[in-house]
Amino acid sequence: MDQSAARVKLSRMALEIAEKLSHSDLPVVLLGVAPGGSILARQFLPLLQSHLPQVLDIIEVGLNKSLPEAVNISTNLSLTQKHVVLIDDVANSGKTLLYALKPVLAFQPASITTLVLVERMHRTFPVKPDVVGMSVSTTPQQHIEVETNGQEVLGVSVQ
Repeated sequence: MDQSAARVKLSRMALEIAEKLSHSDLPVVLLGVAPGGSILARQFLPLLQSHLPQVLDIIEVGLNKSLPEAVNISTNLSLTQKHVVLIDDVANSGKTLLYALKPVLAFQPASITTLVLVERMHRTFPVKPDVVGMSVSTTPQQHIEVETNGQEVLGVSVQ
C-alpha cells in the first residue's frame, strides 16, 4: 500500500466511523496506541472531524507490545459518556488492542470502536477490530511495517 492508497483507506474508515456515530452528539476521543496508532490518530482526526460536529480529542496510549504489563495514558481526560475510537497501525494477535482497552474500562464510555490500518488475522486474543483498512494473510514469520514520516502514513510493506 502506498501513501495515496493509505489516504483513501483512512478516508473510507473515517466515513465508516462517522456513519456509526452520526446518531449521537456525545464527544469522540481518538485513543492512539503509540507510536503507529498515535500517528494514525493525528492523521485521522481532520478526516473524521469533516464528517462529525462533535468535539474530538486525541489521547496517546503507551505500552510495551511484547509485555503489556503497564498501560500509560497521556492525559487524565475522562472517557465517561464519550465515544472512544481505539486506533493502532497493525493488529496481529489482538493482544495490544486488548491491553490498550484495559484503562478505558475504568470509565463508562458511551461506546468503544477499534480501528486498525492493517489486520493480519493471527488472532489469539478475543479482540477483532471493528474497522479495518485492509486484511492481509501472512505467515507468523512475516512482518508488516507501516512506514511513516512522523506525521502521516507513507506506505505499508510486508517483509
